[in-house]
Amino acid sequence: MSETEIQIVLLSLRVAGMAILVALPLAFAVAWLFARHDFPGKSFAQALVMLPLVVPPVVTGYGLLVLFGTQGPIGGPLREWLGFTFAFRWTGAALAAGVMAFPLLVRPIRLSLEAIDPSLSEMARTLGVGRLRRFLTITLPLGLPGLIAGGILGFAKALGEFGATITFVSNVPGETQTLSLAIYSLLQSPQGDAAALRLIGFSVVLALGAVIVSELVQRRLGAGAAGR
Repeated sequence: MSETEIQIVLLSLRVAGMAILVALPLAFAVAWLFARHDFPGKSFAQALVMLPLVVPPVVTGYGLLVLFGTQGPIGGPLREWLGFTFAFRWTGAALAAGVMAFPLLVRPIRLSLEAIDPSLSEMARTLGVGRLRRFLTITLPLGLPGLIAGGILGFAKALGEFGATITFVSNVPGETQTLSLAIYSLLQSPQGDAAALRLIGFSVVLALGAVIVSELVQRRLGAGAAGR
């Protein structure tokens, strides 16, 4: 691989890593809310979370552009007060990747939390165990398979994100040009087939590896929890 291709891969890993690092705690909180609480509009909220999976990615990208662009209701104040912008920057690519991966984070975590017997936490409560300690010693360990599986799958999704990213932050070499955007650009060039094939192969290997690791981790942790 050339130096340019290595930089593209490193940028993609940076974008996907930051996307999951920021999105995972929020996804856990949302999954906890869905798994443990009933409230008016819950079905609508669940559908809203899953929306990025079912609408065209360009729609999601346009929504991010409206909200987080330099003139948007969120992006405008961020630029004016903090001097921080998402537009045409790798941070914007990470935001787009995180939003697109968010449903894949929430669902396995929610299913994992729903599988935890609520009586375990209730018994601990009656024994005087505090809420934080119950969370750290019961909920979090038992919910770990879903947390890890969701994180890995979300990371793979973030690596391959295209539509929302190119709509929101464009295709800027060295700044927002991740693997999928670079492959798209190379396929438009008569001399880019060889480089595109190398990046495609690398993308496939990363995606397959993520799915396999996710399955193995989930099975091992699930077997360990069953054994206990």
